[in-house]
Amino acid sequence: QVQLVESGGDSVQAGGSLRLSCAVSGYMYRTACTGWFRQAPGKGREGVAAISIGGASTYYGDSVKGRFTISHDNAENTLYLQMNSLKPEDTGMYYCAAKSPGVCAGTWLYAMEYWGKGILVTVSS
Repeated sequence: QVQLVESGGDSVQAGGSLRLSCAVSGYMYRTACTGWFRQAPGKGREGVAAISIGGASTYYGDSVKGRFTISHDNAENTLYLQMNSLKPEDTGMYYCAAKSPGVCAGTWLYAMEYWGKGILVTVSS
């Protein structure tokens, strides 16, 4: 069983930056996929970014490419999402997710098994 706990959510103005963290506990296979998803009020869940733990390949949703960076600290077993140039449309609940064992390529948008409870990010104009 894998547990995921998000932190770092806040309210910021457009153009600002935030870094989300996700503490990962429990047994993770050496080959696993972790990522971030978000859900804006009244909208469906959207894949933000994912990273393959074994190979460090990264994947991004089109709306965040060039602005957000996903990373994973193996020593701390923590997943990060650095968010720059934030826009009001980035507002929403952000969820950390994982699939273990698993790969990200071709599956990260729909195959995650474990989910955090989410954390709120609000971007004002």
